[in-house]
Amino acid sequence: MRRTSHRARVTGHLIAAALLLAAGTCAAQSYPAKPIRIVVPFPPGGIADLFARVIGQKFGETWGQPSVVENRPGAGGNIGAEIVAKSPPDGYTLVTGSIGTHAVNISLFSKLPYDPIRDFAPVSLIMEAEGLLVVHPSVPVRTVKELIALARARPGQLSYASAGHGTAAHLSGELFKSMAKVDMVHVPYKGNVPAITDLLAGQTSLLFATMPTVLPQVQAGRLRALAVTSSARSPAAPELPTIAEAALPGYSVTNWIGFFAPAGTPRDVVVKLNAEVVRIMQAPEIQKRLLNEGAKFTPWTPDEFTAFVKVEIAKWAKVVKDAGIRVD
Repeated sequence: MRRTSHRARVTGHLIAAALLLAAGTCAAQSYPAKPIRIVVPFPPGGIADLFARVIGQKFGETWGQPSVVENRPGAGGNIGAEIVAKSPPDGYTLVTGSIGTHAVNISLFSKLPYDPIRDFAPVSLIMEAEGLLVVHPSVPVRTVKELIALARARPGQLSYASAGHGTAAHLSGELFKSMAKVDMVHVPYKGNVPAITDLLAGQTSLLFATMPTVLPQVQAGRLRALAVTSSARSPAAPELPTIAEAALPGYSVTNWIGFFAPAGTPRDVVVKLNAEVVRIMQAPEIQKRLLNEGAKFTPWTPDEFTAFVKVEIAKWAKVVKDAGIRVD
């Protein structure tokens, strides 16, 4: 009797497991059966918004289901990210998370309304935007080593602008200060436009910015580029060294975005989304667009993207702690 009962329980578990597996496979095969909602936690017009709309349109062309892009900016991206973290885990709600929402903000904010790892299923990297270190032409330097020497000779006299506290530009500067052991003054602005405007006017000394926002000013001679912030030289400006090779080995900052689904989204659906994003981003017209934006795409699996995010969280936690930055 006992043996029969045990056999029945084992059989029941096996049947349940088989049904779960079949349900997951069925979900992936029928997905998507309705429109996909893509939440962009930033204002319209930015690079995250641009690529969310491009990819969303391609989703519709491939699967015959439209994608609805919804901009939900605020609190450094936290508002939009929280919405998706608390959405049903069915693959029909995604967020274009960023270095801010999924790597930096967990260290910046004392009460983040979500956990970037526990509450999400990373789907795919979308792009990494390379950055430039630029100075006003009045700053008497032409290399990163010369900038470091000048900053050491004039502690507290050089200033660097940013789009605000906790932004990639701010943290790029803090990482530079820490690794170069220099004292520079951070001047935060409410966005990239006023930060660049004041740099052009000579109100600040330098800026770390994504390539598309300042490269035209460099090409026009209004700003001087010293190096790129990424770990490898940029095809958009191959003559410029990286900060790492110019003076600070190990320095690397890229402003990245990627798709995240709510935690618990079926694995087969995540894999299907990942494969489609990789296909879209590797298309020649998209690759050309990325090059024009000073950006690149790496075809990571969901697991590889997850590992990347964890490394970024640890990296920026140290920078934020060392600089004593808090945003509440």
